[in-house]
Amino acid sequence: MAPATRYASGVSETAASSPLIRRIAHLDMDAFYASCELLRYPQLKGLPVVIGGGRRKEDDLLGKLQAAYPDGDWTEDSFAEKLDRIPVEFFPRIEGYTGRGVITTATYAARQFGIGSAMGLMKAAKLCPQAILLPVDFERYRHFSRSFKSIITDIAPVMQDRGVDEVYIDFTEVPGGQREGGRVLARLIQKSIFDATGLTCSIGVAPNKLIAKMASEFNKPNGISIVHEADLQSLIWPLACRKINGVGPKADEKLKGFGIYTIGELAAREPHWLVEHFGKSYGAWLHEAAWGRDDRPLETESEPVSMSRETTFDRDLHAVRDRAELGAVFTRLCEQVAADLKRKGYEGRTIGIKIRYDNFQAVTRDQSIDGYTHDAQRIRQVAGQCLKRVDLSRRIRLLGVRVGTLVKAGTAPHADKPYIAAEETPYEQADLFFTDD
Repeated sequence: MAPATRYASGVSETAASSPLIRRIAHLDMDAFYASCELLRYPQLKGLPVVIGGGRRKEDDLLGKLQAAYPDGDWTEDSFAEKLDRIPVEFFPRIEGYTGRGVITTATYAARQFGIGSAMGLMKAAKLCPQAILLPVDFERYRHFSRSFKSIITDIAPVMQDRGVDEVYIDFTEVPGGQREGGRVLARLIQKSIFDATGLTCSIGVAPNKLIAKMASEFNKPNGISIVHEADLQSLIWPLACRKINGVGPKADEKLKGFGIYTIGELAAREPHWLVEHFGKSYGAWLHEAAWGRDDRPLETESEPVSMSRETTFDRDLHAVRDRAELGAVFTRLCEQVAADLKRKGYEGRTIGIKIRYDNFQAVTRDQSIDGYTHDAQRIRQVAGQCLKRVDLSRRIRLLGVRVGTLVKAGTAPHADKPYIAAEETPYEQADLFFTDD
C-alpha cells in the first residue's frame, strides 16, 4: 500500500502520483436568502416562507410584541437577541397581499406549492396564502456570502465568484479533489460551511463548468452529485435542453419547434444543421454543449464593468405628484452606488439612470464626465441631468442608477483633482432633478 500523506485540509491522499483528471465543482447555496432568515428565525423552519417585497419593518413587529406582552422585556436593545422567541403567529402571512412585489426566494416548503423566484407575490398568495412573508435583508445576505466564500478559498484557492450564492471551484489539484471523483473534497467543503455558518449547499463535480452547474441541481438540498465523462449519455442526455446554462426560453421554444426536447436529441443533430438554423456561433456552441464539451477556465479575477442599484415601487409614482418620495429614493440609490464603489475600491466616469414606466417600457440615459468619481453628490448631480433627458410626465414603476467605465480608485488620470461640491445645499439642485415641465 502506498504511504499516505496528511494535508492541512484534513484530507488524505496517497503519495503515489497519477495523471490528474480535470475536476470542476459548482457550489450553490440552498435557498440562500431564506436560509439566512431561518438562522435568524429558527421557529420558522419547516414552514412555507417567502422572501420579497420592501425593506424590513421591525418597528412594527416590536410594537406588536410590546402590546401583546406588556410585562416582557421587548425593548429595542433586547429585540435583536430575542428574535427566536417571537411567536410564529406574529409573522405576517402572504394572504391578501396586494402590490407588485416579487419573490426573491422561498423555502423548500413553499416551493412545494409551486412558488418560485421572480414570481409575483400576489400570485404566490393564491398558491399558498398561509406562507409567511419576510422582507429582504441584502446586507445580511452579503455578510454570509463573504463568509462561505472565505471558507472555500481557505480549502480550495482557485474559485470563480458567480454571484452572492454560487461559485465554481477547481478541485483538480486540491487534496481530496480526485478521490471518489471529488466527493471527498466536496464533503469537506460542505461540512466546513455548515459548521461555520449553519447554512447548507449543494455541489456538483464534473469535468467542466457546464456539466458541474447541471450536476449541482441533481440532489438538492444539501447534496453532492458526481459526473464523469462516461456518464454523459446516462445522466445528461435525458435532461431537457433548458438545463444547459445558455439555452434561454426563446432558444428552447425554437428547439422544441424542431422536435428537440432533450439534450440527447440535441446531440443527435448534425453540427451543420444546427449552424444553419441557429447561426454559426450559437449553432456550433449548441453542438459542443450537447456533447458536454467546455474548456472554459475559471475566472478568478474579473473586474466589474459597472455597479448599479435600482428599486421597483409598490405603486407607480409620478415625477411631479410624488416628487418628494422620488427624490428621496433617487438620493438613496445614488448613495448606495457610491457606497458600493468605495467599499470595493472603484471609481467611474459614466453615470446613468434607468426608468421603467407603468407600461413596462424601459429607457436608459447616461453621461460621461471628466475624471472619475465615487462621490454620492457628484453621482446624483450627473444622474439628475440624465433624468432631464427622459419623459417624466408618465408614471414610473422602477428607478435605477448606474456607474460604469470603472477603474481602481486612485489609479485614474486626473485622480488628484477631486470633485468639489457647489455652494448649494447637497441634493437640492434643480428641483430635486425632477422637473415640472
